[in-house]
Amino acid sequence: MLIRPLIVAGVWILGFGATTLALTRTDWWTVPAVLLLLSAAVGTWDLVQRRHTILRVYPILGHVRFLMELIRPEIRQYFIESNTEASPFDRETRDMVYGRAKGTKGDEPFGTERDVNAVGHEYLCHSLRARFADDLDPRVRLGGPDCTQPYDIALLNVSAMSFGALSANAIEALNAGAARGGFAHDTGEGGISPYHLRGGDLIWEIGSGYFGCRDAEGRFDPIAFTEKAAMPSVKAVSVKLSQGAKPGLGGVLPGAKVNEEIAATRGVPVGRTVVSPPAHGAFKTPIELLEFIGTLRRLSGGKPVGFKLCVGTRTEFLSICKGMLVTGIAPDFVIVDGAEGGTGAAPQEFEDHVGMPLTDGLMLVHNSLVGTGLRDRIKIGASGKVATGVDIVSRVCQGADFTLSARAMMFAVGCIQALKCHTNRCPTGVATQDPVRARALDIVDKTTRVFNFQTETVASAAQIVASMGLNGFHELSPAMLNRRTERHGTRTYAEIYDWLMPGELLDDPPESWLSDWIESSAEEFR
Repeated sequence: MLIRPLIVAGVWILGFGATTLALTRTDWWTVPAVLLLLSAAVGTWDLVQRRHTILRVYPILGHVRFLMELIRPEIRQYFIESNTEASPFDRETRDMVYGRAKGTKGDEPFGTERDVNAVGHEYLCHSLRARFADDLDPRVRLGGPDCTQPYDIALLNVSAMSFGALSANAIEALNAGAARGGFAHDTGEGGISPYHLRGGDLIWEIGSGYFGCRDAEGRFDPIAFTEKAAMPSVKAVSVKLSQGAKPGLGGVLPGAKVNEEIAATRGVPVGRTVVSPPAHGAFKTPIELLEFIGTLRRLSGGKPVGFKLCVGTRTEFLSICKGMLVTGIAPDFVIVDGAEGGTGAAPQEFEDHVGMPLTDGLMLVHNSLVGTGLRDRIKIGASGKVATGVDIVSRVCQGADFTLSARAMMFAVGCIQALKCHTNRCPTGVATQDPVRARALDIVDKTTRVFNFQTETVASAAQIVASMGLNGFHELSPAMLNRRTERHGTRTYAEIYDWLMPGELLDDPPESWLSDWIESSAEEFR
């Protein structure tokens, strides 16, 4: 931690030395003296300021990044887009997130940077009955008929990111921002750490490793679960079946990262590599999954319990729906994670070629629940590159009730898409356990940014809905979201896709769903 102040002190010494030479020997030392003293002053300011993490980690040198963006913003974006290890947001979206987090986002000159005539472009239609939004903080109730402690969740929340993948300071800033804004913070599968307990509402995510509620052999421990689920901060419980970044794989946390805090949070030995199984051990079939959800709801005292997945096949999800019908047990919510989501390291082939994108998965889950007559009991969350008000409105048109965001929330706490998440050398202290880098992230400043981003994004979504002449998000439909399907033609989502009627799969399955409906089974995941 002392090396950076020592370097700056060294520059001061060199500056004073050059000044002495300029005064006693030759004027040629004047320019080096001025440059060194100016650099030392800048470096000192970088160390004491709290607004820019990258300057605290890299005093003096860190200004090169800001200079590049000031001269030509596209330069840095070129290097990001040329790196095939991630799928970053475009510059327009990224800058919008930064601006809202900092409270500086305003109207931009020269209009959009997007090609609105490109195939795939989506847009919403405004109305001549447009008005000002009167509800800038809409809520969605999680809790079906078997839930005794329902939770009113915000329209935009912090998606799953574990302590271990993110630094303690980043987790604390996210949770404190959630507390200030009254939205939910998904813990990720890494368990509930002390940094998750800064007043924010929690969605406790339980993965196949059962971190925080596991016994010595790594099996689910109902006693440990009951103890933590009773915490006032825990508002809902989510069983992670799979995730968008690496569907079909469990997480891996290298032993070098498993310090005492992480080990205590996860309930694992210090210094030992932790590998989560690809699938759960507490259940093997759709029926057992639903029975497990019922058990968690009972042990939690009636709090909302649901599950998260990146959709694989239609038959698998229909099998889960049949399990709901057979057992009479339904989750309170389902979170659909898109294959394009994910903030951490994952095998490239899984990132690029495994799992269903959010749009397809979201509509499949919505249609399946409608077709089996279960949709009115279950809320749907959408997680995967949600960053703007338009993203929220579009996902609701496609079937979601609420949304969660991971990468945009990382931007709010300082992420610059350096693509170093898997190296433990994140330059902004967000995705690292390096104590020097992590401590440079100022919690107070980043808490405000998380609050600003969520508040302004939800307010933007609410105003978009009002500008469409609607009274609320409940009036959105697939017919209101347009997509350019060819260079000279657009169609609405109601026209592009087939939408099932309530109970249609039970009464008279359409031909396009019939084979999958017949093949699906409550007795096994097919």
